[in-house]
Amino acid sequence: MIQRFIELGEGYSDIYELMELAKGNKERLQHMMAFHTVVKNRAVSSLALVMKPTEQGKFQAIYVCREGIPNPNITPNQRYSLFEDTAESLDKVIIQMDVKPSTLYPEKALYYQHLIAILRLNHYIQPLQ
Repeated sequence: MIQRFIELGEGYSDIYELMELAKGNKERLQHMMAFHTVVKNRAVSSLALVMKPTEQGKFQAIYVCREGIPNPNITPNQRYSLFEDTAESLDKVIIQMDVKPSTLYPEKALYYQHLIAILRLNHYIQPLQ
C-alpha cells in the first residue's frame, strides 16, 4: 500500500479545489481532517482529504492544504466554515488533531511521513503492509 500526501498549496484559493475534490469523489472520500499547529507564533491549520485506496495499485492519496488557514478553534474564519459546510453536505465529521509544525522537519517529505505514522497509529488509514 502506497500512502502519500499530495499538497495542493497553503489553503488560500486552493481550498476551493480541495472542496471540489471532496464533492467530486464522495464515493472515495474516507475522511476529512484538520491538523492544528503553531507556526511562527501563529495558530494555523492544515485541511486534508483522506481518500480510500485505489483497487488497482493500492494507492491512497491524502490531499492537503498545508498550514495556511487560521486555527478555527482560536480564530473562526470563512475558509474553515466552507470546509465544514462541505463535510456536512457529504455526511462527514471533520477529524481534528494537534500536530507538530512542518517547520520542525528539514524536508516536507519527513513531515508527511510523520503524519502518515500518526494516521496509521490512530487507525485512520491502513497499517504498513
